Amino acid sequence: MAEQHLAVVVLAAGEGTRMRSRKPKVMHEIAGLPLLGHALVTATQLGASHVVPVIRHQKDLIAEYITAFFPSAIIAEQDDVPGTGRAVECALAALPADFEGAVVVTSGDVPLLDVATLENLIDAHLETGAAATLLTAILDDPAGYGRIIRNTAGAFLEIIEDRDATEAQREVNEVNAGVYVFDAKQLREALAAIGTHNAQGEKYLTDVAEVLVKNKKKVLALSVTDNWLVAGINDRRQLADVALELNLRICEAWQLAGVTILDPASTWIDVTVQIGEDVTLMPGTYLRGFTTIAEGATVGPEVVMTDTEVGAGAHVVKAHVTSSRIGEGASVGPFAYLRPGTDLGADGKIGTFVETKNAKIGAGSKVPHLSYVGDAEIGVESNIGAGTIFANYDGVNKHRSTIGSHVRTGSSNVFVAPITIGDGAYTAAGTVVRRDVESGALALNVSPQKNMADWVLQKRPGSKAAEAAQKAHKAK
Repeated sequence: MAEQHLAVVVLAAGEGTRMRSRKPKVMHEIAGLPLLGHALVTATQLGASHVVPVIRHQKDLIAEYITAFFPSAIIAEQDDVPGTGRAVECALAALPADFEGAVVVTSGDVPLLDVATLENLIDAHLETGAAATLLTAILDDPAGYGRIIRNTAGAFLEIIEDRDATEAQREVNEVNAGVYVFDAKQLREALAAIGTHNAQGEKYLTDVAEVLVKNKKKVLALSVTDNWLVAGINDRRQLADVALELNLRICEAWQLAGVTILDPASTWIDVTVQIGEDVTLMPGTYLRGFTTIAEGATVGPEVVMTDTEVGAGAHVVKAHVTSSRIGEGASVGPFAYLRPGTDLGADGKIGTFVETKNAKIGAGSKVPHLSYVGDAEIGVESNIGAGTIFANYDGVNKHRSTIGSHVRTGSSNVFVAPITIGDGAYTAAGTVVRRDVESGALALNVSPQKNMADWVLQKRPGSKAAEAAQKAHKAK
């Protein structure tokens, strides 16, 4: 079908009270996107000329998201008339008046529905010349779903909502999946003919199919073979179930693409993540946002990484990393915290119990352990001693430190920013550096050590330390 003859309507007007949340149901996230985001990505990938999300509950919040990430979508607002039928009427009113062709209707709370399934549904609809084609599912427990009623020959007759069904109709286990393709002209006419005469007083979209059948129009009902594709979300339990299923599918796809995932059950990957071949993901790894992992890198165990670039052959273990870059062959962790703006060069190291923020660390440079590096730039092949603190905050403003290349700093240093340490300089252990250090110099605090003889014996008599000191004196 030509793009100009296809529109996709995404229903997202419901309140979602069973989520028991102040957040709209369709804005709850799985795999890095809101439920509505998954539905809109699929709708957009169909190549339709018009994508129309229908909103009502907390409409400003949802509209802001749609405008930011799907600016070409046509937002339709549902009025006070309740029901999915009315929602679709509002969507049709938002389309160009002369639009003719197929109208796909999906829901904003069905995130696993994929492009291939919709394309197959559209193809069947067009090939048979049907007025409407809908997806169904066969469920072991159909309670709560609209039942598909067929005649003895198996032809579609109508959809009966669960609350309106008889006891015999509730025994039917083929249910409406809430995904449709309609001929636009016949959809408009059928919607005009239905009312709100039902248990809920709503204008049901499902009644359109019954109207079309009564008018001798062809309606197809095709069953999916994978019920997860049409699994809707109404509460937090279902949200978790669908999130788990989607994640297992994401992990499987990456495994088939050449990624080693030791434990998919404990590895979570957002749909926006990109991973190269021969990457190894250890248990407890969470890859979020627009993270990219280059070939041959190893991530995990126990790593949470968001919006981060990892170079080829790098190793990251037991770390929390956000909006950072880790160069080729670099090493991070364990127990490292990389905050936004961290840029670790090739073959560099951020080691155990190190926190970094807005820090550029050059190729081959190392911050091995027990340090804080904030608002700093470190050159190449430098080593930062254990227990070093970059004191970047004066109580009012943040300041930046610059450490040159091939610098060696001692343990327990404090660099009071703003400060510059030149190439090849050294700093002694325990030094508080308050002034710039020229290249090749040694910086140290000149304060001779003083030992007060017998202080323990005088100030801590009878203590274990005093007893040990006395024994040491007698042994001399």
